[in-house]
Amino acid sequence: PGESIPERYTCDGDNTSPPIAWGEPPPGTITYALIADDPDAKEVAGRVVTHWLLWNLPATARSLAEGIPRREMLPGGAMQGEAARGIGYLGPCPPHGRLHHYYFRLYALDARLPASAGASKAALLEAMEGHILARGELVGVYQRS
Repeated sequence: PGESIPERYTCDGDNTSPPIAWGEPPPGTITYALIADDPDAKEVAGRVVTHWLLWNLPATARSLAEGIPRREMLPGGAMQGEAARGIGYLGPCPPHGRLHHYYFRLYALDARLPASAGASKAALLEAMEGHILARGELVGVYQRS
């Protein structure tokens, strides 16, 4: 938490999704959802920039491997949504000289979400309403010189 995101997971590197791991979910967990965004982008872009939307990960999952493919449907029934520049993970790419904070929030849910593959962050958040059992958060930072 709070450490610099390695360059290979950014626009200055391979722009590949990072590996993420977590512990046991609360009882009743059916699926997970992951939302990654950059609220510091509001200063420049005028809005929070979404970097990754992923949902309907099975409750048996305890990690995501590095390099999740950029497609709407993933093996096992997980889905990805519309990030800032398309489907799947978009690595940090802040303006040069500005430190940005990237929030990776994992939600334990009591349902499989009906949100369609390719959904927006707003649609995903709406689908999650009333189904969140717990939430974990990891914040990384990145600054381009």
